[in-house]
Amino acid sequence: MPPSTTQPSTRPAPNGRTDVVESRLAGPVRVVGAGLLGTSVALGLRSRGIDVILADASPTHVAIAIDLGAGRSELPGDAPELIVVAVPPDVTARVIADELAAFPDAIVTDVASVKAGILADLVAAGADVGRYIGSHPLAGRERGGPLAARADLFVGRPWVVAAHDDISYRRASAIDDLILDLGATLVEMTPDAHDRGVALISHVPQVIASLMARRFIDAPNAALGLAGQGVRDVTRIAASDPDLWVQILGANAASVRDILVAYRDDLDRFIDALADPAAPGARRRVAEELSGGNTGVERLPGKHGTDKRFTTVTVMVDDRPGQLARLLAEIGEIGVNLEDLRLEHSPGRQVGLAEIQVLPEAADRLTNELAERGWRIAG
Repeated sequence: MPPSTTQPSTRPAPNGRTDVVESRLAGPVRVVGAGLLGTSVALGLRSRGIDVILADASPTHVAIAIDLGAGRSELPGDAPELIVVAVPPDVTARVIADELAAFPDAIVTDVASVKAGILADLVAAGADVGRYIGSHPLAGRERGGPLAARADLFVGRPWVVAAHDDISYRRASAIDDLILDLGATLVEMTPDAHDRGVALISHVPQVIASLMARRFIDAPNAALGLAGQGVRDVTRIAASDPDLWVQILGANAASVRDILVAYRDDLDRFIDALADPAAPGARRRVAEELSGGNTGVERLPGKHGTDKRFTTVTVMVDDRPGQLARLLAEIGEIGVNLEDLRLEHSPGRQVGLAEIQVLPEAADRLTNELAERGWRIAG
């Protein structure tokens, strides 16, 4: 989809100067829903000097977002170029229909995590879907509300545009411009392909993480005291908002159910193999299932979307101010590029384990030079 002509805008820089920032959108842009995503969209657009109109069922959310610098209240006569609907999934279609009717010259998009059902509801309601195209930024935080919003929330993140046959490329270009102005990576998919994709990479993992974490409710404290980074990784997203996920899973139920049924079959095979580990073929079956997991993980894109694999160097870091910063500075002095970092705390000890990911050919040199500088290497 071709971007429209870029528009120069200005914004005050921290030093008081006025910097010229190129923006593709001309504005104004109306954002309906001043929660995490809506306020983050608004903050990102305001940082580029674009006029943002804020609306929300909660006057408090609007007031907070305005205080954060995310935009202004709506005024009579406002004529937005683009409308971004960022409301809960169970009311998204209704709000989109209302916005299409209220602003007959505007293009409308939404940021809900399910797309096909919303489009179908709009068609059934007779809405002008020639001015609507759904989109979905794959970005978020564990906290919600306007106070959790960030202007850079979408930078480098995929943002799906769910194209359909009733809207022209020319009209949809405003949504492309929105995505590019916010620093996200535009991905084009059909609504059905999008919903199947997010079922696999987002919705089913949420269900599995939540069910796994539920096992901890009645677990002995002694067992929970053994928890390391692995179990925290598996269950991190279990802290997400249940009310929101009930809506998301209900809207994408068919795709999620299909994957969960297949996953149940995988579990049944594993359970059968563990029923008698000494039975002929049982260990081979377990090994094949685990090996399949290795193969699946290798298909996930890594840094910069590549499939490069990294080696982990684990360094013990004392839990004192400045120690992690010193470690990172010394890695830079050694001349090794840090590809990724994960920090785990050692239970009962005032020490953390910094898992440094580097290219395999740099691992030995980094290990040796850090040891020479007095760092303790684990493992």
